Amino acid sequence: MLFASRLTENAELRALEPWQAAEFLAHIDKARANIEQYIPWAELVTDLDGAQTFLQRYADRQAAGEGRIYGIWLDGELAGGLLFRTFEPAWGSCEIGVWISAEGQGHGLITRSTRQLIDYAIGVRGMNRVEWRCVPSNERSIAVAKRLGMTYEGTLREAFPYRGERHDLQVWAMLHNEWESRHWA
Repeated sequence: MLFASRLTENAELRALEPWQAAEFLAHIDKARANIEQYIPWAELVTDLDGAQTFLQRYADRQAAGEGRIYGIWLDGELAGGLLFRTFEPAWGSCEIGVWISAEGQGHGLITRSTRQLIDYAIGVRGMNRVEWRCVPSNERSIAVAKRLGMTYEGTLREAFPYRGERHDLQVWAMLHNEWESRHWA
């Protein structure tokens, strides 16, 4: 992945690093109402130490070749991001997770960014399978999976414990050969 990648005239994707914890915390505080119903880790990032710890976890995972976190900046402000929630090179499988602030919605930023992460996972790291998981009520997330051409594989019933309830979890996926056959220029 390049240090920074232009998504639109006023948006870019780049690595999100531990030294950016204060900016990350300010972003999560601003976006919390929009994302916390779907993103459990939003409850962990409530102070500077929590933000630093969260970002450091992904820096450590990157160093081990097991994941990474990226931010999306819109008009110079952190507006969302993506991460490899799981990254298993030995299995050839990974899972991408995303989040976006209300201000960042409607610009195609998640779709464009996810395309780049899939290109990296399949084209550079040789992954065979990229997963996308979401609760059935997250219509925006489902729409992104469909725009990317992912295949709906089924629903894991009550597989996602969150806030004292068990939620269903949809599984969408893209395989290497499928991605190569519909690759965007």
